[in-house]
Amino acid sequence: MEDVQQNMNQQQKSPGCLGFVIGGMSFIPLIGVFFGIVAIVWGFAIKSTKLKIVGFAGILFTVVVYGALGYFGFVEKGGVYDDLRTSLAKSTLSSAVQAIEFYKVQHGHYPASLETLENSLPENSMVFLQDPSLVESSDSKYFYYVLINENEYHIRAYGRDGILNTNDDVLPEPIENIGLVVNYTPVSN
Repeated sequence: MEDVQQNMNQQQKSPGCLGFVIGGMSFIPLIGVFFGIVAIVWGFAIKSTKLKIVGFAGILFTVVVYGALGYFGFVEKGGVYDDLRTSLAKSTLSSAVQAIEFYKVQHGHYPASLETLENSLPENSMVFLQDPSLVESSDSKYFYYVLINENEYHIRAYGRDGILNTNDDVLPEPIENIGLVVNYTPVSN
């Protein structure tokens, strides 16, 4: 009789299939953290070490996945994300060049700075003047822009390192019959 009672107590404290399903859901990146916490609390409530381990492993999985994404996206040099940032910078530079040329059509001269251009853009404009290729700085930074003379200007992205005149600088595609000078060597500050 005592064995039957002890067996029933063990069955009542077992997490069953549902507990391990919730523990398994803790392996879903990000939202799985919630399920991992539920599994851990449930494991403590019924004193199930296996359920606690599954919940903790799911949370650890999320930390590892997002840590790896952060590393490969913002720290590793030469990875696929560098190429994506460079492509984004080229595309953004193209739209910035169009906005600069449109500014000249509207005002009769090129903007003195990108801040001036940004202030002239309509609210909720899809023209971005911040350099997306930068990784090192935490603050957003405008593209490098210089007005060479009243008819010519130069614009470029600083590149991953945030330093002018290095191999990672991103230049816009050359376009004829506008004031853009692509082959210009900026003076470093």
